[in-house]
Amino acid sequence: MAILVLIGAPGAGKSTVGQELAELVGGDFYDTDAIIEQTAGDSISGIFLNQGEEAFRALERDCVALTIDKALNSDRTQIISVGGGAVLNSDTQATLRTVPVAWLMVDISSALKRVGMNQARPLLLGNVRANMIKLLAERTPIYESLSDVSVDTSQLSPSECANELRLYLESSQS
Repeated sequence: MAILVLIGAPGAGKSTVGQELAELVGGDFYDTDAIIEQTAGDSISGIFLNQGEEAFRALERDCVALTIDKALNSDRTQIISVGGGAVLNSDTQATLRTVPVAWLMVDISSALKRVGMNQARPLLLGNVRANMIKLLAERTPIYESLSDVSVDTSQLSPSECANELRLYLESSQS
């Protein structure tokens, strides 16, 4: 059994790479943003709008902790993608330090191409480029401090990224 949690900025490819990696290793994939939406019965942007960022971050903190706890008790390989801002919470940081974490790095240009003007990303609304630059400046040191391995997804396909992470998982198990 192995576990790997994927962190990174919006547009880094956490969900896409995570799904491919889970298929590649015959494991399970969990996306905490999707779990939050399903549990809350509302979209991420809806939660931000109706309840505020603080309420969303509390839901996110609890979801990450529960998902990792469930994964640790599984006999199958577990790949977990967490929202880009989950790392801002100190409790979530402590939880992430208990498991292997992969930072999916992405340059601003690539992230913006992938994210576009996505209305589902409330922290990027308005001047998307300026908001992404600010977001990366704030979060990059945290991503770096939490990661056991990093992959720059800027110029790689999701399959190439998943394969690099598969190799990491294999080497960490031997």
